[in-house]
Amino acid sequence: MSTSSPEAVKKLLENMQTDLRSLSMECKKKFPPVKEAAESGIVKIKTIAARNSDILATLKENSSEVVQPFLMGCGTKEPKITQLCLAAIQRLMSHEVVSEAAAGNIINMLWQLMENGQEELKLLQTVLVLLTTNTVVHDQVLSKAIVLCFRLHFTKDNITNNTAAATVRQVVTVVFERMVAEDERFKDIVDQPPPVQGNTNRRSVSTLRPSAKDAYMLFQDLCQLVNADAPYWLVGMTEMTRTFGLELLESVLNDFPRVFLQHQEFSFLLKERVCPLVIKLFSPNIKFRQGNSSAASPAPVEKPYFPICMRLLRVVSVLIKHFYSLLVTECEIFLSLLVKFLDGEKPQWLRAVAVESVHRLCVQPHLLRSFCLSYDMKQHSTKVFRDIVNALGSFIQSLFIVLNTGNPAATNTSTGGSGAQGAAQGAAQGGPGAGGQGGSLTTQAAFEYRGTWIPLMTVSVQGSAKATYLEMLDKVEPPSIPEGYAMSVAFSALLDLVRGITSMIERALAKEEEEAAVRREANPDQNTQLEPGAHLVWEEMVSACWCGLLAALSLLLDASTDETATESILKAELTVAALCGRLGLVTPRDAFITAICKASLPPHYALTVLSSNTANINKAYSIQGQSVQIISSSSESHQQVVAVGQPLSVQPQGTVVLTAKNIQCMRTLLNLAHCHGVVLGTSWQLVLATLQHLVWILGLKPGVGGALKPGRAVEGPSTVLTTAVMTDLPVISNILSRLFESSQYLDDVSLHHLIHALCSLSLEAVEMAYGTNKEPSLFAVAKLLETGLVNMDRIEILWRPLTGHLLEKVCQHPNARMREWGAEAVTSLIKAGLAYKHNPPLAQNQRLQLLLLNPLKELSNVLHADIRQKQLESVLQILQSQGDSLGPGWPLVLGVIGAIRNDQGESLIRTAFQCLQLVVTDFLPTMPCACLQIVVDVAGSFGLQNQELNISLTSIGLLWNISDYFFQRGEAITQELEREEAALQKQAQEKGEPLNRPFHPAPPFDCLWLCLYAKLGQLCVDPRPAVRKSAGQTMFSTIAAHGTLLQQPTWHIVVWKVLFHLLDCVRKSSTTADREKIESGGGNILIHHSRDTAEKQWAETWVLTLAGVARIFNTRRYLLQQLGDYFKAWEVLLDHIQSAALSKNSEVSLAALKSFQEILQIATPVKDSTMSTDALAAMGVPPVLIDPLSAPGPGRPLLRSDSMLERLTSYNGAELQAPPPGEESTLEDAALWWSAWNTWYRTGTDSTRPPSGGTGTDRPSFVPSQPFLTALVQIFPALYQHIKTGFSMEDLRKLGVILHGAVSIPISSDASPFILPSYTEAVLTSLQEAVLTALDVLQKAICVGPENLQVMYPAIFEQLLLFVEFSCKPPQYGKMETKHVANAKYNQIQLFTPAEWVALNYVPFAERSLEVVVDLYHKTACHKAVINEKVLQNIIKTLRMPLGLKYGCPSESTWKLAVSSLLKVLSTGLPVARQHASSRKFDTMWPELANAFKDFLFTKSTPPDNVSIQEFQKNEAIDVEVVQLISTEILPFAIFIPKDFVGQIMAMLNKGSIHSQSSSFTEAEVDVRMREEFSKVCFETLLQFSFSNKVSTPQEGYISRMALSVLLKRSQDVLRRYVDDERLSGRCPLPRQQVTEIIFVLKAISTLMDSLKKTQPENVDGTTWAQVIALYPTLVECITCSSSEVSSALKEAMGPFKDFMQPPVSRVQNGES
Repeated sequence: MSTSSPEAVKKLLENMQTDLRSLSMECKKKFPPVKEAAESGIVKIKTIAARNSDILATLKENSSEVVQPFLMGCGTKEPKITQLCLAAIQRLMSHEVVSEAAAGNIINMLWQLMENGQEELKLLQTVLVLLTTNTVVHDQVLSKAIVLCFRLHFTKDNITNNTAAATVRQVVTVVFERMVAEDERFKDIVDQPPPVQGNTNRRSVSTLRPSAKDAYMLFQDLCQLVNADAPYWLVGMTEMTRTFGLELLESVLNDFPRVFLQHQEFSFLLKERVCPLVIKLFSPNIKFRQGNSSAASPAPVEKPYFPICMRLLRVVSVLIKHFYSLLVTECEIFLSLLVKFLDGEKPQWLRAVAVESVHRLCVQPHLLRSFCLSYDMKQHSTKVFRDIVNALGSFIQSLFIVLNTGNPAATNTSTGGSGAQGAAQGAAQGGPGAGGQGGSLTTQAAFEYRGTWIPLMTVSVQGSAKATYLEMLDKVEPPSIPEGYAMSVAFSALLDLVRGITSMIERALAKEEEEAAVRREANPDQNTQLEPGAHLVWEEMVSACWCGLLAALSLLLDASTDETATESILKAELTVAALCGRLGLVTPRDAFITAICKASLPPHYALTVLSSNTANINKAYSIQGQSVQIISSSSESHQQVVAVGQPLSVQPQGTVVLTAKNIQCMRTLLNLAHCHGVVLGTSWQLVLATLQHLVWILGLKPGVGGALKPGRAVEGPSTVLTTAVMTDLPVISNILSRLFESSQYLDDVSLHHLIHALCSLSLEAVEMAYGTNKEPSLFAVAKLLETGLVNMDRIEILWRPLTGHLLEKVCQHPNARMREWGAEAVTSLIKAGLAYKHNPPLAQNQRLQLLLLNPLKELSNVLHADIRQKQLESVLQILQSQGDSLGPGWPLVLGVIGAIRNDQGESLIRTAFQCLQLVVTDFLPTMPCACLQIVVDVAGSFGLQNQELNISLTSIGLLWNISDYFFQRGEAITQELEREEAALQKQAQEKGEPLNRPFHPAPPFDCLWLCLYAKLGQLCVDPRPAVRKSAGQTMFSTIAAHGTLLQQPTWHIVVWKVLFHLLDCVRKSSTTADREKIESGGGNILIHHSRDTAEKQWAETWVLTLAGVARIFNTRRYLLQQLGDYFKAWEVLLDHIQSAALSKNSEVSLAALKSFQEILQIATPVKDSTMSTDALAAMGVPPVLIDPLSAPGPGRPLLRSDSMLERLTSYNGAELQAPPPGEESTLEDAALWWSAWNTWYRTGTDSTRPPSGGTGTDRPSFVPSQPFLTALVQIFPALYQHIKTGFSMEDLRKLGVILHGAVSIPISSDASPFILPSYTEAVLTSLQEAVLTALDVLQKAICVGPENLQVMYPAIFEQLLLFVEFSCKPPQYGKMETKHVANAKYNQIQLFTPAEWVALNYVPFAERSLEVVVDLYHKTACHKAVINEKVLQNIIKTLRMPLGLKYGCPSESTWKLAVSSLLKVLSTGLPVARQHASSRKFDTMWPELANAFKDFLFTKSTPPDNVSIQEFQKNEAIDVEVVQLISTEILPFAIFIPKDFVGQIMAMLNKGSIHSQSSSFTEAEVDVRMREEFSKVCFETLLQFSFSNKVSTPQEGYISRMALSVLLKRSQDVLRRYVDDERLSGRCPLPRQQVTEIIFVLKAISTLMDSLKKTQPENVDGTTWAQVIALYPTLVECITCSSSEVSSALKEAMGPFKDFMQPPVSRVQNGES
């Protein structure tokens, strides 16, 4: 209840009355005056109570009187009375009913009591109540009251002293509180502050209000007292201690800073009195050095006194905290002193309290900021802030070093205080390690460095500096400082410093960013720059403190043995590093990061990035000129080892050890990178390098997508991991992954830093992996992949550096594992990039798509097969997933598929080919048409690769499929290509360049076809026969099937650039092909002997190609003829046919002729309307064209031939029509045919020309085969049909040479069984048939042709007659030795002897030729040319040979045929000869004929022994036939026949009529039969013409007579010889033939006699008679012969003589007659 409430007042009155009553009672006896005063007092109170309404006020007015009795009571010096009075006075005071006067009286009374030493506690209580309840006590009274308290403080009684001290403190506070209250009352009235006069008198406080004045006086005197000077105001002070004074000063300064800051007078006091005082009092501490002997110094040094020193530091703390702004200079001095107190030479207690003071500063970041602003950033000023931090650092370092040297207290634990003793100490000091869980003894948190062990205590809650020794106000002697205390405080100070500064700066930065954002929203156009002032301070603060911090924290981190402490240190390092990063201070940032990195790695781990960085940092230290040195880390710390692993280095080293602390640091590092990646910049390099090494040591290996998983160590002593770290590994690998995932939140610049750092790391790993097959470090590559994958949304900015590095450095690396990961990374990125849903989508962002696909293409430049395999596999996957949307990326993808080389091995090529197959089967319609050409090229390149034959063949199939696709989609492709072409054309024009495209002038769609044909053309000359064959077939099939789509000018290119080019190549390859035998075709395939050399295999290709081209020329003739240079093309084609025909390979040469035949079989289109019923003819399409098209191409059915008709009509139907009949086309045609004739002639000449080599022993290089020659000759008739009009004699001669040559060529004996008929059959070979057919065609043509052609007949006869001669004289082929066919050894057994050459059996051929001659002559005997050219004579001349040889002919049939032919010819020819007798054209024929007869009838050859009688008689009949011809056709026309010819005939008949007998009797001749019949016929003929009565000319008669006399003379001789022989032989019979002969002669004589009888006597010459009669005596002599045959003949002969027996007539008569 309030003191002014009625109840309280009532109670007060009652109490006062009671007190007065009690007082009067007490003093009744001893002190009557007091009693009276008390009683009057009662009355007084009652009166006041009765009269006044405001009782309290009235009481206060009368308080002097009311108090009087009590004061008197106190004067009695009676304790009981005094106590009663003091209680009553206190009651009055508490009700505030004491006036100023009364108060003064009370104070005086109390002073009295004090001097008497009575009731001291009660006194203090009373003073306190008086001063606290009201403000009536002022000025002198107040000072007296205060002095009273002070004096009571220095009594002998301890309790009094303490109570008094408390009272003083309260009273001092009350004085200042009153001043504060007074200021509050007057705060609205603004006084004009008086001008400050210079150094005014201390007492000039006139300007101050009462309370302020009291406070001022009090504070001034306190300063005086502490300084041991007399007080101005506190009169009556007897003694005073400095410690108490300093405490009072501190409490005033601490509690009422505003007083000093608001009032100049007080500020003045601070500056002028307090600061000098403090500095003066500090002097003993500054000068003192621990361990200095006083003898060395001249004057004894005052020793520092703990109580004062400690209180001074407290004052300084307050001054700095509250009045820093007033006392900038002074604070600089204080702070410098403070730094000095941390010096190692100062006493331990002094260092401890100094550290506590520093800690107090460290928890006030704003204050530190002010230091930095006021000192560090000013020129010529002490760098106070830097010094404080460095001092802390040095202090911590010194603790580790000094303890070992100077402090004996530490020696017992320095040898490793982690023993029980240390633990016990820890427990005693209540460290955090005391009494661990479950009562087990845990090691105490401590720092241990090089044997120095310093425990760590909990000194204060973080962020507050709760001091221990600064609070020891009761201690007079310096306390002993426990080990580790100073360290613990310094540690806390460091952490608080870091925490404070960073949180302050971070808050400010955040606020700044917020404001900037707000400003940006307000006006986005303005680019607001922040004022740099604030930043400068922060940068300066960090720059000033980082060295010291780093030195201290690194050392502590190294020495820390406690996980929590380590965590705190790491957190501090991390926050500083992040802060430096945010402020852009690179060196300190890197230095802190390096420290964390080093701490993560095993001690002394060689990592160049870090060591080079340390060098830079050391430079930074020396620049700043610090006394801080970085202490190198020590490896002796007793840490728990959690992992053993391999260091990542080039040379294999031993293992390295990771401790729990390393892992802890690693996690901090991860944390740093994760949370502050944005500010890391270039330090990514350090962070990642360290992580890479740690990951390596821990044996983490990258898995899918680049995430690291614990893997087995691949080599070396395997990594040993404790269970502790095993549980951590998944967490670490998870954080690692999250770290790179979080890269998606980095800004572009930071991301670039990250990528750059990973790339350089990767470079190092690459370098390291050179020349070693050890597992490389794949950390960087894996993380590049991971980073790329999470940043797909802005892949453009990092794509080039990322893929560029992977492609150049990693994918080309010799180390397979490294390469594999490079490729994995590149391909995964590409696949992810293509699959990612970009905005805008890839389809609309072609540039990005090409950018993504480009690395895929670049991979093709890598030579390693595994990389290419990976590349192609990913292409396959891309096709399967994104094939439909590749669009402009197709050229790149196709480029990759097509980048195959022969040195890459089968599997690669197979994979690539799978991709191509997928493209061709599924994606042709989705790709831009411009890419179709690339598809063709790629398919072609697969055809050309030589690793896998099946792929080559399949790729040719793909080309066929592609051509089908072109065919089906022709319209669409054409349109798209033409659009594109137009665009390109426009671009080219703008640039002023020509359009660069293969086969340019042709339309784009045609170009596509041309590229296809060109590719197939290349494949047609592939080294492998199977490929050539397949490609050739495909090419000609596609041209046949789809050629109609091409425009006319394009055909020109097809012919010249594709077909002829191909022919050239094939011809060249074939002629240069190797003739070595190929043993076997890869594996166990056997090769047929017809293909067992390269040459033979090429021959097949040549055959196929030539046939294909010829077929095209045949089927497309009407189209090709409209091209300008058809004739030239024809010539070229013929040239190819010729060179093939002359090839030394019989397969090629034969095929060439077949092609020749094919192109010659073209009939000129039918001009009349025989075909009008046919739909095609109606269109004007000749049948030849359609026919081959509807037939399937080789090995492939032609697809959709049903639509052919429509296509032909739609696609330039006009081009296919036959040219209009006209002069030009006829001329043109003729030229073509003559060109063909020339080719045929050259081919024939060259192939049939006999070899010019030496003797027959060396085998000729090449002899054309029979089928070839047959085919060659068979071409002529067809060809001749077209050239007959201009066929000249010269041409005929050429033809003859060829035919003759062809027939003369022998065949190899190993081929003969297949070609030759068995010798006995008289059959012609096909070649011979062909030759005769050719001549037949000619003669028929001449027959129906115009007159002028007939001059050719003789030439034909000449040719045929040459062939006839073959019957007896086979032709020679050069100088070759040929065997007769019957003697040839068929080469079946001796496989390895060279084949012999077999001459053909020419007899049938010669005979057939002869028949032809006869037949022809029969038709042409009367032709002028035949007569003029002496054809008949030639025939006879030719026949002479077989006729003459007769039995000597190779074949018996020959001479028989010759005879019959001669007879037939003569029967036709002789009449003609007689007709032309006068023109003498036949003069030369007669002797020839005579010789022929002579040679035949009197042949020198003897008939073979085995001729039967019948045969002989047949042969004789032939002879007879000849004689009969003479008798019927020649002799009757003797007048027209030359005389000597008739003579020759007569002589012959004469010879034939008597069978001459050789004079010898050899055994051989015994059997010769006489040709009796023949002789008889001869004789008869002779006789018939001798005595014919038709003698028209004397000449003829003369010949008859001459012949007759010869005959008679002959008979005479025979008879004579017979008579002689008969006589000699005695009984022996004569030889048969002689007997026969004599019989024959006798018969002849009888015949002659008959003839003479029949003849007119005048026709017989006289001498003839004489000769006849002369025979008679000889005949008579023969009568003695013994042979009955001769006898009978003799009878017949002698009988006719009776007619001559007449009486003799007179001579005269006879003579006359």
